[in-house]
Amino acid sequence: MSNYLVAMEAAWLVRDVEDIDDAIGVAVSEAGRRLNEKDMDYVEVEVGATPCPACGEPFDSSFIAAGTALVGLLLEMKVFNADSEEHAQRIAKSEIGGALRDVPLEIVETIEYEEDEDIELGSGDE
Repeated sequence: MSNYLVAMEAAWLVRDVEDIDDAIGVAVSEAGRRLNEKDMDYVEVEVGATPCPACGEPFDSSFIAAGTALVGLLLEMKVFNADSEEHAQRIAKSEIGGALRDVPLEIVETIEYEEDEDIELGSGDE
């Protein structure tokens, strides 16, 4: 059995907003509130990053049209004692998906780590 850090991207709609910063703030706040209502304060929520098609530099995953924003959120959850990487992904998606019903989720990265290891996304060999 192994421990994994599972990262997922969520597509969050925010209505009646005028600027990107407000949309991001509302999306992170709403997602955090829904997770906390299910006692899932162990899930980290932050705005995702999208690479610029021209230069490759990352920028906040958000877009506004007609007062409605689509914000890409990054959700991270540690899964302990999973049988495999796929098992950890299923556990994380089930847990987070149960709290964030009707929110599209996609696994973006899974990293195996030791219990005493300090782990960050992007530090794996994937």
